[in-house]
Amino acid sequence: MDHAEHLQRAFPWRTASVVLAAVAALELVALIGIGATHLASSLRSRATTPPATAARAAAPARKHVVLRVAAVPRTPLRPRGRLSVLVLNGNGVNGAAGAEATSLATLGYAASRAADAPRHDYARSMVLYVPGYLREARRLGHDAHVRLIAPADGASRAELRGSELVVVLGGS
Repeated sequence: MDHAEHLQRAFPWRTASVVLAAVAALELVALIGIGATHLASSLRSRATTPPATAARAAAPARKHVVLRVAAVPRTPLRPRGRLSVLVLNGNGVNGAAGAEATSLATLGYAASRAADAPRHDYARSMVLYVPGYLREARRLGHDAHVRLIAPADGASRAELRGSELVVVLGGS
């Protein structure tokens, strides 16, 4: 079996490490210099290019399409005094509908009537409206502190007792 030859003297590890570290430091300084030169030239070119031209060059040209839609004519809100409001007690608390009808009358709702709802287990209060009275229903909901607004689908004018708006009082 052959053995490797032994060196007559020890390898200068320390000297080799110092030389390699010096070469790596020189390479780092060269890379930093190249990067700084590139950054400076990039900043110089941006400074000389007007901003509008730079934005146009960066973004592709887009086609702007404007659709013209006829404005929906807005009818003014009907005054509170001309609205008929029915307040239904849907929570089972005695006198709740009457008290709410009275407070709506103080706000200017002229024809506020109180009655019992067919059920007394409504979890939330709501405002119902007949077609064409959505904006007035939203205002009534704001005035009565009721956030749930819905159309009175399937209810006849006789069931609503001639009212355009209905407040159903629930548990909250």
